[in-house]
Amino acid sequence: LEILVTILNENDNSPVFAQPNLTRNVPEDTKVDTAIVAREEVSASDADLDTIYYELTTTVQDTDGYFAIRGVNNPEIYLQKALDYDKFNSTTLLLYARDRPVTSPDPTNTGTATITITIQQSDTRAPWFLPCTRLHSDSSVCISSPYSGRVNISEMSTDPLLLEPGPIYAVDPDYTIRDRIVYSIVGGNTDEVFSVDADTGNLTMNKIVTSPDSFLLQVMATQVNNIRKYSVAIVEIQVISKSNFPPYFEKGVYKGTVFVGLPQRSFVYQAGDPSTPLVITAMDQDFPDV
Repeated sequence: LEILVTILNENDNSPVFAQPNLTRNVPEDTKVDTAIVAREEVSASDADLDTIYYELTTTVQDTDGYFAIRGVNNPEIYLQKALDYDKFNSTTLLLYARDRPVTSPDPTNTGTATITITIQQSDTRAPWFLPCTRLHSDSSVCISSPYSGRVNISEMSTDPLLLEPGPIYAVDPDYTIRDRIVYSIVGGNTDEVFSVDADTGNLTMNKIVTSPDSFLLQVMATQVNNIRKYSVAIVEIQVISKSNFPPYFEKGVYKGTVFVGLPQRSFVYQAGDPSTPLVITAMDQDFPDV
């Protein structure tokens, strides 16, 4: 008697990843649609020879949507949305491999791979002049105010000029890179009166100023290792006459009279002369005609 026995394949094996744990370093400026993990590295096998269905999720809050797989049967992981190092610098992805579709009512076997993603900050921003104010909650933009200072006409100063709101200073906002900054004057320096120290940003005089006209200097801060990353700040230098004497009051004591019941902003009158408003005046020998 010849008996033919057919062995039926039972779905009793889970999909298996060759590398269940992967780590990838991804530059912040990686272009959207770039492959992060190749299909071959994250494809699972199934001893039952079933078709495998993939699903990708993230375990870190607010990092969903940045990475995705090409398709339900293609587990290649690619960048779906532009990265921002200031928003997050790492995340963990879970890649599920199932031998049945997600919506299938049949019993399903599942395998899991963990992909750890570390974001590497890229040199994406130009230098910031300090102090500066960030726009709302956006940490990628910081607006600085112009610098200002004064010099005396026909007088040479050998010390660095004092500026407001502070000395010329810029930093690389990509803080894990912190490229060195160098300074230069690129505009407004009539007759080369001023110079700036390339390393410190200190502004000094090369010669005296003979005209009362103000200067609007353009000072550029450039990253040493990436000259395409630069910013320009305005430095206004006012030219004034030297002050040799302090102001003084014409009198040491002023006496006035007020009347009860007067409204606000009423005049105060001279004591002993209720018809003449009290006037307090100061003089300055540097400006005798004023």
